[in-house]
Amino acid sequence: MRRLAALMLLTSLAQPAAAQQLRIGLNSDPDVLDPTLSRTVAGRQVFAAMCDKLVDINERLEIVPQLATAWRWADDGKTLVFTLRDGVRFHDGEPLTGEAAAIGLRRHLETPGSTRKAEMGPVTEVVATGPLEVTIHLSEPFAPLLAALSDRAGMLVSPRQATVTGADFQRAPACAGPFRLTQRIAQDRMELERFDSYWDRAAIHFDRVTYRPIPDATVRLANLRAGALDVIERVSPSDVPEMRRDQRVRVVQAPSLATFYLAINVANGARSRTPLGQDPRVREALELAIDRQALVNVAFEGLWVPANQAVPPDHPFYARSVPMPQRDVARARALLRAAGHERLTVKLSVPNTTDYLQASEVIQAMAAEAGIDIQIQVIETATLLRQWSAGDFEALIIQWSGRVDLDGNLFAFYACGVPLNGGQYCNRAVEAALVEARRSVDPAVRAAAYDRAARQYLADRPYINLWQPLTLHGVGATIQGLRPVADGIIRVQGLQNTRG
Repeated sequence: MRRLAALMLLTSLAQPAAAQQLRIGLNSDPDVLDPTLSRTVAGRQVFAAMCDKLVDINERLEIVPQLATAWRWADDGKTLVFTLRDGVRFHDGEPLTGEAAAIGLRRHLETPGSTRKAEMGPVTEVVATGPLEVTIHLSEPFAPLLAALSDRAGMLVSPRQATVTGADFQRAPACAGPFRLTQRIAQDRMELERFDSYWDRAAIHFDRVTYRPIPDATVRLANLRAGALDVIERVSPSDVPEMRRDQRVRVVQAPSLATFYLAINVANGARSRTPLGQDPRVREALELAIDRQALVNVAFEGLWVPANQAVPPDHPFYARSVPMPQRDVARARALLRAAGHERLTVKLSVPNTTDYLQASEVIQAMAAEAGIDIQIQVIETATLLRQWSAGDFEALIIQWSGRVDLDGNLFAFYACGVPLNGGQYCNRAVEAALVEARRSVDPAVRAAAYDRAARQYLADRPYINLWQPLTLHGVGATIQGLRPVADGIIRVQGLQNTRG
């Protein structure tokens, strides 16, 4: 059946392509193509061609200019001021001005059902403070706001469309990106044409972009190999070795914002009252029993990246004072004996998917050598997440998809009493450092606060980070210029077909 589906799709796609047409295969069909209401990653992929943002992120996860050329914090971090790029026009011809930007940002705050409002934090007012200046006022400092504006919260639509939603907006969304939507057929394709008045038109080398939702990774890859697609997202790790032997295609990889980790119940109900939950020496022994590099080599063909923190080592806020520990079985056994145990048993809840099971079995074998017997309990993912919140677990393994700003990876897990802190870890010194980091807009102050927090929570070990996946995209051999950014978004600026 899969082969038949692939053949049918190849037949429909493998038509002669215009020399300047870019064809992108997506993992799924987007929901609404409205940046205020969108919830899907697939939507973000299409927005990358349609809707520029105030700011973007680069390969080093740094905030860089896009529709805004400069920004500054004022009023002790309670005011964020953007200087806008001159000469920008929306797809309907309207110019980008301070007032247009203010209207676009207020749309995210005021539209019923907006999924951007919460991302923007304690914003109280957005006003134009100059012909090319827009100012955001907050009730208190909120440093993650700038990172939020590097995604959909920073996308602006024409003032003419500020009050338009639903089908009327979908027919002709007017953003300020390099391409504008001309046609969408649900579950089949989205067609976009080049916007000739785009402010950075020299970086655009295609006349048209077509997005195809193709959920099956095998079918996406088959179409890339056949030349029916130029770029695909989410290559399966099992396909990478074969792709690297195929001269028709290339793999473009980047670090990922996601992280996989063990979560330990340290204070949530009866199931926290275990040696693992109550004694940090036992948790340290468990970590020292694990060889992260060997784990990813065995379970993931060496493709994923060992990690001991929620962000990779090249992230600006990675705590370099706490490098990744190496496996030390002798030290792990000594810690167990100091805690009063020759051997002990840990019950590990594991989602019922292949990757988690493979990794858990490797961890199980490593831990046994240190005197820790892991009992794997396979649980459907949604059930596992409910049990996590309820405290019905001793330890579990899970993934967090990651956020550009480190606050989104830490505060909801390590602060006291927050919803995602299922093990109810609470260290007031850690919480104070995290609050200081989110309330300061000085990168040096934030880095120092995150370092101080990390030295404590990585010693307490309510979570043990294990690895980060890679962002894997596939491109045709003649496609150049795909930027490997950790958010996994395919940016069309700079992409070109060297075949001509």
